[in-house]
Amino acid sequence: MAAPADYSRPHLAPGCRWGKQGEDPVVLYPEGMIRLQGTGRNILELCDGQRTFQEIVTVLAEQYQRGDPERIRSDVAAFLEALSQKRVVDY
Repeated sequence: MAAPADYSRPHLAPGCRWGKQGEDPVVLYPEGMIRLQGTGRNILELCDGQRTFQEIVTVLAEQYQRGDPERIRSDVAAFLEALSQKRVVDY
């Protein structure tokens, strides 16, 4: 699958939802569960279907000011592509 376009609005795919395992937030999907921590969790929490991919990258670039904005963009795109292939994220 291609990287998300700047104007796409990433969101959890149908059948996926946030849940908890103990104290840890997880994403439940038909084939299993994904435990997200740190940056991965930050990215997916921003994927609410309201923000565009570009807005998500901008927010993360502000949070991680030491990071290279182009590297942040490519890392977020790769992360979302991987989740899209698992049918956890749509955009």
